[in-house]
Amino acid sequence: MPNQPVPVIRWSADEGERTGTPLVVALHGRGADERSFTGLAPHLPSGTTVASVRAPIPEGGGYAWFANRGIGRPLPDSLAETSDWLFGWLDTVEARHSSVAVFGFSGGMAMAGGLVLAEPRRFSAAVLLSGTLPWDAGLSEEAGRLAGLPLFWGRDTADAVIPADLVARTGTWLRERSGAELRERIYPGMGHGASVQELRDIHDFLAAVPPRAPGGAAAS
Repeated sequence: MPNQPVPVIRWSADEGERTGTPLVVALHGRGADERSFTGLAPHLPSGTTVASVRAPIPEGGGYAWFANRGIGRPLPDSLAETSDWLFGWLDTVEARHSSVAVFGFSGGMAMAGGLVLAEPRRFSAAVLLSGTLPWDAGLSEEAGRLAGLPLFWGRDTADAVIPADLVARTGTWLRERSGAELRERIYPGMGHGASVQELRDIHDFLAAVPPRAPGGAAAS
């Protein structure tokens, strides 16, 4: 159960500078914290606000998004509780932003994937890095679930942290069934991490995403 009524957020912009900006909700990996994305904003399109969120469950000197039954395998009730907690916070901030995208690394990718599978129309884009979608966690896997959603998936095929069967299942579903506007990128030699080239590609991806009102369709 999330142990704090309001998430701990590390913002890239001061309170008075956020209104009207695109918001990127950044979700760190398992055992890390909100400081993971301190330097992210300069790599994103100018004017983007990053909200780096601390996961609610203490673990290994850092924090985790959900209890699991193995790497990349969330317990359904735990994932649902954290999703509700994050959506509740997002309800309080999204209206002041021009759009909301979600950005997740490793365990944060599973959490971000859970959010877009639960409420795909809520987001203008998703950036999913070095991880898996949260399979068998009670979320819809129907064809076209992410129809029209711009989605960036970056990884190294030699990443030994995330189980290969989950990565393969993620790839098959994203390419063949999700309906997302998928941009998949492979970064040989990167391992379980990020690279300068990946950040450049993410910048270009987000710069090309059409504006979308929070919770709605693309803005006209």
